[in-house]
Amino acid sequence: MDQGALDLSRLQPVLPSPLQPAGDERFARHGVTLLLKRDDLIHPDLPGNKWRKLAPNLRAAAGRTVLTFGGAWSNHLRATAAAGRLLGFPTVGVVRGDELAHRPLNPSLAQCAADGMRLHFVDRATYRAKTAPEVLEGLLSLFGDCAVVPEGGSNAPAAQGCTELGRELRGRTGTVAVACGTGGTLAGLAAGLGDDQRALGIPVLRGGFLGAAVRDLQREAFGGPAGRWSLDERFHFGGYARTTPELHAFAEDFEDRHGLPVERLYVAKLLYGLTVLAGEGAFAPGSTVTAVVTGRP
Repeated sequence: MDQGALDLSRLQPVLPSPLQPAGDERFARHGVTLLLKRDDLIHPDLPGNKWRKLAPNLRAAAGRTVLTFGGAWSNHLRATAAAGRLLGFPTVGVVRGDELAHRPLNPSLAQCAADGMRLHFVDRATYRAKTAPEVLEGLLSLFGDCAVVPEGGSNAPAAQGCTELGRELRGRTGTVAVACGTGGTLAGLAAGLGDDQRALGIPVLRGGFLGAAVRDLQREAFGGPAGRWSLDERFHFGGYARTTPELHAFAEDFEDRHGLPVERLYVAKLLYGLTVLAGEGAFAPGSTVTAVVTGRP
């Protein structure tokens, strides 16, 4: 592909994504209105924050091979592979963990491979050092000239791309909540909201590191803090890609109530957290809370 020839308009994303009410007595009894920002409907293969974060990075890549990182169930890897298939550029996915442990491939990695992504497995120690110059140099020596996109697609261009999510919700809601893995969506969302709004992040990983990551991303993308945001670290259910019977039961109940397929690793944790917070009185009576649905099962 010629440099600069990548035409993202061929993906035809649905923007802005729909905003729909979700009448739910668990919120209504506290005088709170719940809305769902259906970013999962932006594109069938690049839903939600994946499109918003990838688009500026793909423009910068200009058709070169895109090399990026993720775990065995990474939605980001799936979206990158799908974009490569749809737009005709090569992709490489650096996957955390020993290859033998991931054979046969799970459905997520199998879809990446079906979409043409070259999977490269590294041990966990190497993966933790993935941003070290010597690790990156080793990868580029294997795969040649690549545009390197970080884990989860979260970098300054991605945060800038997610500001539009906040702008789409200006004047529509008080609190906007999103599930967080690497912090790029939250960083951009907060920057795009109005002065009287706040963004709430529900981390899906343990560790308490996300606050620093969001601050770093905002500094790189906007030159410093941007917008009002906070994190509630209580609803990770054991960490990334981990769930419990309680979470599955909650998600099934939410699906029955609202006819919405609930993705378990991010969206279910977000919706569960918001339901608990509503019961705790975290949202003022008469207020509106919007949950950003970032993906589908």
